[in-house]
Amino acid sequence: MHIDQYEGLFIRLAAVMMGVFAAAVVIAVFGLGIQLPGAVEQIDPRAVDSAPGFSEPGLREIYPGRYEAHVVVQTWQFTPNQITVPRGSEVTFFLTSKDIIHGFKIMDTNVNIMVIPGQVSEVTHTFNESGTYQFYCHEYCGALHHAMSGLVQVTDTEVAGE
Repeated sequence: MHIDQYEGLFIRLAAVMMGVFAAAVVIAVFGLGIQLPGAVEQIDPRAVDSAPGFSEPGLREIYPGRYEAHVVVQTWQFTPNQITVPRGSEVTFFLTSKDIIHGFKIMDTNVNIMVIPGQVSEVTHTFNESGTYQFYCHEYCGALHHAMSGLVQVTDTEVAGE
């Protein structure tokens, strides 16, 4: 079977590009630690206020350097809207929405998650540099969407053992 010279060139080019794309995915997953946020469980959006972890949203230290933040998201607000951790802390965020679809993006990090009503989503990030990291909703949720934000304050105090 005869393949035209240019057709063969494009077939080889397509094969090389597929290899490059596959390598990029492998490097992102294993080399850079990029991960897809996972759905942990389903809860009734009307019962978020009584769900374990979300009945008292906030930051909890699991052990030195390791934290869990339960964040309730609802129209135009995050609860809590400010979180403070020492530099080097690993924080696992558990998020759920009480009303509509929202987003949760922490600036200058790879944390970017969609928050769906009743779905508990999880994403983990280690804050190695001190400073203030703004988080905001990136899914339009109404008239005051532009004001829906909060802060992660990473203090200069290092986690013990760093």
